[in-house]
Amino acid sequence: MPTAVVTGADSGIGHAWVKELLKEDYDVFALDITISPNLNALPCQSFKCDLNSQDSITQFAIHFNSLSKPLDLLLNIAGIMAPQPSDSLENVTSTTLLQTFQTNTFGPLLLTQSLLPRILEAPNPRIGLMSSRVGSIADNSSGGAYSYRASKAALNSIGKSMAMDLKSKGVVVLLLHPGYVISGLDKSGETARNPDAVLPEEAARKLWAVVKSKGMESTGTFWHREGFELEW
Repeated sequence: MPTAVVTGADSGIGHAWVKELLKEDYDVFALDITISPNLNALPCQSFKCDLNSQDSITQFAIHFNSLSKPLDLLLNIAGIMAPQPSDSLENVTSTTLLQTFQTNTFGPLLLTQSLLPRILEAPNPRIGLMSSRVGSIADNSSGGAYSYRASKAALNSIGKSMAMDLKSKGVVVLLLHPGYVISGLDKSGETARNPDAVLPEEAARKLWAVVKSKGMESTGTFWHREGFELEW
């Protein structure tokens, strides 16, 4: 039975992806800062983990590493997005920047680092990093969203470096863009009103198909949920 660790598993894309993995008989370790009855009802192992806290990450890693289970799949999905008015050029603060980077950028790096020994034990390990198209510098034609945009651009850079460092060890690393998804990430509701927005279940299903279809030749690349590559 393959093993997966999924962050942001209590809601949205993370929760939907956990369900996809359970259909394929994965042993899933589902992580989030809060654990709801909906997650507890699934046949997976749920753990409260705050990606803003090194201690919280370390505590989970100690538990998981003690199980001596190879980690076949790590999905770093958890993320936050500040409301647009507070993430503008005029209003963004160091507090907003730090909070966003801690969850969206530093957390995925530090969790991956802490689980690396078990990742390297898997026969064909994969790491998925949930980025966003707004993190593409080449694609930026609208500005704004300073902390969110920069945190995803930085995550792309980290993912690329990770892919290069782990290529010789057989680990595939993919950066992923989910497109517009109806979830709790955007508190303004603007995303939900977009005609191209999809439910988390569709986004998770399509992203999982992308991850499964890519091999070492694609490590360190950036993919849309619809299966086409994105520019940096």
